[in-house]
Amino acid sequence: MGADPNKLAWSLALGVVVGVNPLLGSTTLVALGLASLFRLNIVASQVGNHAVYPLEWLLFPVFIKLGDVLFGTEKLPLQGHELWYAAKHHPWHTTRLLWRWEWHALVVWAVFAAVAAPLIAMASEPVLRKMAKRVGRNAGGV
Repeated sequence: MGADPNKLAWSLALGVVVGVNPLLGSTTLVALGLASLFRLNIVASQVGNHAVYPLEWLLFPVFIKLGDVLFGTEKLPLQGHELWYAAKHHPWHTTRLLWRWEWHALVVWAVFAAVAAPLIAMASEPVLRKMAKRVGRNAGGV
């Protein structure tokens, strides 16, 4: 209640795009920092961020492979289950080990985020406006 649908839409969009970034283990703090910096709704950005958590794991190899193609990087030193195990149990060490692939993937993700965030915000704003009207109607009748 009382939240601007446009700001909520951008908050959710920020959370979603940050939530799928290929720097595993960083999404909560990055979304929190960016939402604060842009004066967006922190709760909505965290909802968007955590809602897409499974997508972060699914898109991680996609961003890595696209980064390989874009920058012509050689094959990752860790593959398959080995990579997932290392990322899950030793995220900081794995990030340091894989930094070249990470920053290439982050470049690909940044391009994706620049396109996806406005699209997500534009798609979700009308839905949030309808929800705000409904909540306003229901609150007035109580």
